[in-house]
Formats: sequence, C-alpha cells, structure tokens
Amino acid sequence: MSQSLPQPGSGSNRAPLSPARLRFREFIGKVGSGEHTSTGLSIEEAKEAMDLILAGEVAEAQLGAFLIAHRIRRPSPEELCGMLQSYRQHGPTLTTATRAICFGVPYDGRARTAPLLPLVALNLAATGLPVILHGGDSMPVKYGVTLAELFEALGIHWRGLPLAEVQRRLDGWGLAVTHQPDHFQAAEKMVAVRDAIGKRPPVASLELLWTPHRGEHLLVSGFVHPPTEIRAWQALRQSGENDLLTVKGLEGSTDLPTSRAGITARVWGERQERVLLHPREHGISGPDQPWTGLDSWREQALAALRGSGPLAEALVWNLGAYLWFAGGFQSLETALDQARALLAARSGEQRRLALAGAAPVAP
Repeated sequence: MSQSLPQPGSGSNRAPLSPARLRFREFIGKVGSGEHTSTGLSIEEAKEAMDLILAGEVAEAQLGAFLIAHRIRRPSPEELCGMLQSYRQHGPTLTTATRAICFGVPYDGRARTAPLLPLVALNLAATGLPVILHGGDSMPVKYGVTLAELFEALGIHWRGLPLAEVQRRLDGWGLAVTHQPDHFQAAEKMVAVRDAIGKRPPVASLELLWTPHRGEHLLVSGFVHPPTEIRAWQALRQSGENDLLTVKGLEGSTDLPTSRAGITARVWGERQERVLLHPREHGISGPDQPWTGLDSWREQALAALRGSGPLAEALVWNLGAYLWFAGGFQSLETALDQARALLAARSGEQRRLALAGAAPVAP
C-alpha cells in the first residue's frame, strides 16, 4: 500500500514555533527578502523586534539571520529609532540633577590609537559636568581594549558594581560607566551570536546612539562613514534627542585627532551645523599616539593627567573641544586655556584618586 507524502510542517521531529518566534520570522522576512522586495520595519515593528530579542523569545538562528540581514541591508533611521526605544525601555537608567554629557563609542574597543576618553571624562567631571559612558567586555569583531579595562588601569573599577553604586558615584563624583554584562544582561546575550556572524550588526550602530542617562544632556556619538552619521541624525531626531554632537573620531570613537582636522556636526532638532576643528590653528599638531598596550598606556595616561607626556597635547585638544561644545565657553581658544589650567591643577588626577578610592556599597 502506498504511503501518503508528509504535509509541510507535519514532521514528528519539528516542534512548532512559538507565537513570538512566528512573529519574529515575519520581521526577518521584511529585512531579509532582497533588494527589490525588502520593505524594512516601521518604528513600532523595530521596537517589537528588539523587545522580543531582549526578552529572549527569539531562536539563536533567527537572531543571527536578523542581524546579518540588517548588516547587509543597513538599518533605516526608523528601524534604529524603534530599536533605540526598546533599549531605553529595557536597559539601565541613570539620572542627574543637572545637564550631563553622554558619550557613545564602539563596544569593540580600540586597537590602533591610544584612547583619550577616560582622561577627558575625569577632567570634565572635575568641572562639575556629569559624564555618562557605557560599554562592555571585549567584543567582536575587533576585540580591542575596552573602557572598563582602561579605567581599571587607572585604578577605577566599574565591573561588578550594582547599578545603585554606579548612580552613587555619578551623584558624588560626576562620572558613571554602565557595564553591559552587569547592567544590561538582555543585550549581553547577543554577544555570542555577534561573534559567530563575524560582522558588526545594527546593534553596533545602536550602541553609539543609546545612553542610559535620562534627563537633559548633550549626546556625543562617534562615527566612521558619512551615511552612518546621517542615519544617526535622523534616528535620534525621531527619538526625541534634540542636542547632539556627531564626531568622526579615531577608530569610530569620539576622540578628536591631532593629525588632521576634526570633523564634527552639531545638531539641534531639524538644524545641523558642520564644525571643522583644525588643531594646527591652535598650536597643536603631531601624529596620533599609537596603541602599544595597556601597561604603556597607563604610564602615558597618568602623565597626561598631570600635564606631561605624549598624550598631554591631545588631551588638551579634546578636553578643550568638549568644554566648548558643552557650552561653558564662548570660544574654543578660551576653552583650551581652561583645559590647560585643569591639567596644571591636576583636577582630573584628583578625581581619579577619589574614584580609585571609592568603597562600593553592597548590592
């Protein structure tokens, strides 16, 4: 007797997909259907997709397919906006009583040039301007040095802290670094898939746009390619960010180079103003300091906080620029004078010593 052919989906070894996974499969179809048939996601759909990811409702294969499809197709501003809304809802939250400055830099770290942001952040915090950073452990695809490692080299530990202690440090010393494995485990679960696909997914762009801070702030976001910058403007505008600075910094960071003009843009709502910063016009020049390892960076960083060594000039340049962008000075030249005064007074070094000696509270 002949046997009937099995019906699609009736195989005994195939478990039915959950409603959440069936729904997510629709999102994969919209972003992964090819150049002519892909429709992309609306803001609401992108938020729902990221909500499902962060809730752990998505199969690993689905997550990988979604991330690589988005990588090939490039996320739209609407999609970035929706995913950003999800990150705001599910991620950690920090608050300040006054206006802050928040930096978004690549989670996969630095591998070619010596980072300056930890030194800039310490000095900005010493002026009374709250500074909020965020990052994670060593991340694909670059596996460069991370913010947590850099701060630990300076004696300041951010890993393993409860969020309440991070908030306490922000309240007391004006500086905070949220650490993804400790404070945003739902997002940390994507790291293994990011490693498997071997390419920066749209989440990497999202990390440059998101901040755990709630309240008034200047958001500083690094970028590499001009289309990325334009998408950032559009996504953040739709997300309600109305005070933004985008920076074509070293390795996609917010560190301004000394070897060339710094390319930045200030964005207020619908208005963008391109700002080119020429270090030579202010007596600053020279190559960008190469990355030679954590031990040598620590020596250079400690010297720079005291106003000397190979990183000092670049620190003055970056610190002055961000003091100016933060609105405390009418000209870049006067802001650079203040930066030099801060280093001469060892203000950032004093803030480093205070945070290095901070006794964490119990969770």
